[in-house]
Amino acid sequence: MTAVRHTKISRFLSFALRHHPEKLGLQPDTGGWVDVAALLHACKSHAMALSLEELKVVVVQNDKKRFSLNTDCTLIRANQGHSITVDLGLQPQQPPTLLYHGTAARFLPAILKKGIVKGRRQHVHLSLDSTAAINVGKRHGKPVVLKIDSARMHKDGYVFYCSENGIWLTNNVPVIYLSKNSPPFSIPRVEVEEFEPRE
Repeated sequence: MTAVRHTKISRFLSFALRHHPEKLGLQPDTGGWVDVAALLHACKSHAMALSLEELKVVVVQNDKKRFSLNTDCTLIRANQGHSITVDLGLQPQQPPTLLYHGTAARFLPAILKKGIVKGRRQHVHLSLDSTAAINVGKRHGKPVVLKIDSARMHKDGYVFYCSENGIWLTNNVPVIYLSKNSPPFSIPRVEVEEFEPRE
């Protein structure tokens, strides 16, 4: 499978499993699982015909591990990033001391005013390291990485989850937790790392 086809299928699956299953005639269950046979039929009906083997390759080789198949490969779902309501069955977890959020520089003024909000998604997505966050930011423009005091957020009662593919999730991140200093964080500050996109 070429990289171009891999990417095309992955984007189509995100559309189908995360955002608009109804437009393909799919009906996810409460956990976001969709029947694989129905998905393959829907793909064929929408000019994206693929085999079960190709689907397995995309699930296994996807760089973000965005999708999961059940043990007998009869059901598939997205691991996170839904704009539809699903219950992924994740349990609250204690997060690492620091987490990172990748975004585009043009969004920074709004973030510094309102914090990081989930928008149409169910959760804010946070990365375990800055490298992963850079890659997220690159998808939206000139990347910016924000460091988040997730330990303090957790102590203050914010709930965190970790998806099957290692993405940390929370409801929102207020500005006061975007900081570069050590506790007690009496004055909200922000540490921003900017990176020029590579050609």
